[in-house]
Amino acid sequence: MQVEHKVETQGFDRRWRPALLAFFARRIGDRAEAEDLTQEVFERLWRSDVEVERPEAYVFQIATNLLSDRQRRLRVRDRHRQYVEAEERRDIEFLDPYTVVSDRQRVERLVQCLEALPDRTRTIFILFKFEQLSQDTIAERYGISKSAVKKQIARALALLAAGMGEG
Repeated sequence: MQVEHKVETQGFDRRWRPALLAFFARRIGDRAEAEDLTQEVFERLWRSDVEVERPEAYVFQIATNLLSDRQRRLRVRDRHRQYVEAEERRDIEFLDPYTVVSDRQRVERLVQCLEALPDRTRTIFILFKFEQLSQDTIAERYGISKSAVKKQIARALALLAAGMGEG
């Protein structure tokens, strides 16, 4: 019959600290974190009421479990960070000064091209594209056919495309 005994924590620091520090440092490469994990092993041993047959194995099982917990936490944090970054980038164009200036110049050019359209063509185009009135409604308001409205919109689109240099 084997006798089990509680892990003796007195003098434990001197006996196990160097081995635990080396164990953690080899696996994680961070001395400060190795110190924290070593301290956590001591804390868990101190709180433990478990009777163990082989204290050395028990100590390193705690250390191994701490490393597993650490890896799990890091994976969860990494996945969360990746998710947050993906959400932040989704449907968002990153602005740089050249894009902003270029887009402002295009808008200014579009406004100039709109102003250069004949009055009736411009008004029908704006009512259709920006005010989102139907072609039927525009035709009714101007007393013209729906076909005439379509021709005015097509004319506006062609003139705007030519003015913007898009064919």
